[in-house]
Order: sequence, then C-alpha cells, then structure tokens
Amino acid sequence: MLQLKAILQARGIEQVRLARHLGLSKSAVAQLVNHGLWPRRINTCGLRSRIGKFLAENDVTAAEIAVAFEDQPQVQEAAPIEKAGPPVATATPPEVPGKPETHEDTMLLRKQTLNQSARKHFGLFRDPFADDVQSRDDMFVSADIRYVREAMFQVARHGGFLAVVGESGAGKTTLVRDLEDRLVAENHPVSLVRPYVLAMEDNDVRGKTLKSTHIAEAILATVAPQEKAKRSPEARFRQLHQALKASHEAGYRHCLLIDEAHSLPIPTLKHLKRFHELEIGFTKLLSIILVGQPELKAKLSERNQDVREVVQRIEVVELAPLDGGRLDDYLRHRFERAGKAISGVVDASAVDAIRDRLTVAARGRDRAEAISLLHPLAVGNLLTAAMNFAAGLGVPMVNADVVRGV
Repeated sequence: MLQLKAILQARGIEQVRLARHLGLSKSAVAQLVNHGLWPRRINTCGLRSRIGKFLAENDVTAAEIAVAFEDQPQVQEAAPIEKAGPPVATATPPEVPGKPETHEDTMLLRKQTLNQSARKHFGLFRDPFADDVQSRDDMFVSADIRYVREAMFQVARHGGFLAVVGESGAGKTTLVRDLEDRLVAENHPVSLVRPYVLAMEDNDVRGKTLKSTHIAEAILATVAPQEKAKRSPEARFRQLHQALKASHEAGYRHCLLIDEAHSLPIPTLKHLKRFHELEIGFTKLLSIILVGQPELKAKLSERNQDVREVVQRIEVVELAPLDGGRLDDYLRHRFERAGKAISGVVDASAVDAIRDRLTVAARGRDRAEAISLLHPLAVGNLLTAAMNFAAGLGVPMVNADVVRGV
C-alpha cells in the first residue's frame, strides 16, 4: 500500500477525483493506491509526474509528494491479504489483438529492434534509432537541447548549481556523455566527479542511499587519488576541502555530476548546498550538476521547506519533448545518419499519427490538457515497430494506418 493512500485520506480527496484527473478507471487507480501496481502500458515516470501535479494543486506539501510513492510502513501486515486472491490478474489484463485503444492505454512500447526483413524492405543498412551515438556530430541538437547542453558546459567550466530534468528516454545520458567528451576534446582542466549510483534509492529499504560521506569519498578519489580518506567525518571533510584547494591552485576546476538524482534522499540534497559553498577566497571550488527524472523537480519544489536553501541556489532546466516541427527535424536527422531519406520510408500522415499516438489527453480540475510523450526513445520505438509492421504487410511506406495498427 502506497503512502499516497494516506495522503489522499488525510486531505479528504476521493480516489475517483484522482482517476478523473488522470483519465484512468477507478479500478486502475485502486490497484495503484492499494497495491502499488502501476498500469503496465502507461509510462510510470510520466504518471508519477501527473499525480504529483494533482497533489500539489490540492495543497499537498512537496515533502509529502516526495514520499507519496513509497510503501507504507505497515506493508508487511497487509501481506496476507495479497495471498487471499490473484494479486495481479486484474491489474495487468492480457492484451487482446485488435482491441481498440482507450484513454487508459499508453502509446509507449517496449524496446524495439528493426528486423532484417524491414531493413531489406526499406533498403536500410543501419537501424536509424539504434543507440550508437559515437560523437557530437551524431547528436540531434534542437534549440532547447542546445541550451541545456551549453548550460551544463558553462557550469562545469565556470561554476554553478544546475539540475537537468527529463523523462526516461529524453536524452539525458547522451548529454552527460557529450559533456565528458567535450571537456576532454577541448582540453579543459575540469575534474568531473561522478559518484557511483548503482542500487541507489532515496531510502535504505529499497536500496542504498547516497550520503554526503559517499560524495566526499568520490571527490577525494578523483581529486587526490593517492590520499587515504580520514576516518572521522570532520577530518575527512577538512581533508576534502584542502584537496580541492590544492587542485584549484594547480589550475583545475571541479564539477560534481550525479546521475539518477531523483533518487537522492532529502538530507543529501540539503547537504549539497554545503558542498557548493566550499571556496577559496571568492572562488567556489565545486560546481554541481544533478541529472534526473521529473521526480527530481518535485523534490526541488519551492513548496518543500526541507530543501528551500537548495532551491534558492539551483537552476532547473527541462528537456522538452519533440513537439511541433522538432519531431520532423529529429526524424530527418535520424534517417540521414542511416543513409536514407525519410521521404523514402515514412510519409507525412505517419508523422502526424506518431504525434497523435504519443500525445495523451488528461482531464485536469478545470480543463483538459494534453501530455506529450514525444521523447526520442518513445518515438524511436514506435516508428521501429511501425517499419517492422509495414515490412510484414508488404506496404511500400509507413503511413498513418500502419502507425495506428502497431
């Protein structure tokens, strides 16, 4: 059972109101709230973001929103109830071929690979959507991406505190790789510190939290690898400060970059302010870049009093979906990299159908709103599946009917 249920009950918010806001059935919301069973065909990160927005509109604090999707402490007492009946059958009904989509269906697909028959059918020797970016020339760079890319670069070189937020598949990892490559290629004296985040969670029940002591160890290992970390926390942090000063005097800048930052616990987020305040004279010794999914933005909400000192100092930039003409530009770029003109594979009606499939209608309290899922990974999966489908049907081009039929 999620803490979301207790939050709704405490505010007197009926689950049916949440269901209407999300455009889901009452049973789907009940399975989520009572058993933590997320709808299988809906992007979990996007759904969390929409629920968080609904809660914020109903005066739920950011601190409560940050823990809303965690299990309630008494989850072990509820375990026998799960054994009384089939636990998942009602939450994930089997797919029915030809079943028409409803507003509850998500337009996202699992990872797709272009099969051999589709390659032959369309004369493609490379998969246009394979994750094979080898250099910055391979990157798709729109005006929005160019701003985020340059913001990361300037913070790494000149100091600052930045959070980069984007849905899964929006291109965050590519931007991190680009930053590393650019610093090396252009020979900038910047030490990039990247703590390992394997198994990192925002509580010690689901995994291991990344604490300030772990960050200090990562900085020392990067800046002064020959030094052995002191045992006491006070001595270790003093040692860290001295190592950063010595490295700065040698001509280096330092940037702490944390991936999957949406899984950072609130105490660690608070401590990052103190890392950022390490200085020599008027010069900051450590810049910080956080990269994470939309939950990170919720944790950094101005309403969250626990992190207000961090919020006042950090710039949050978001990776926007491929709305409008950006989708056409992205697809053209991908097919050009594969050595094929998009006009020989996809017609205009198919591009419009992709926009429709990856735009979800949701009902807000006062008006309907459209949520775009047009991120590179989702677009690539959908169009790859459509090309495989078109090759199986023997049709020469991917058109709107093919996209709708996937």
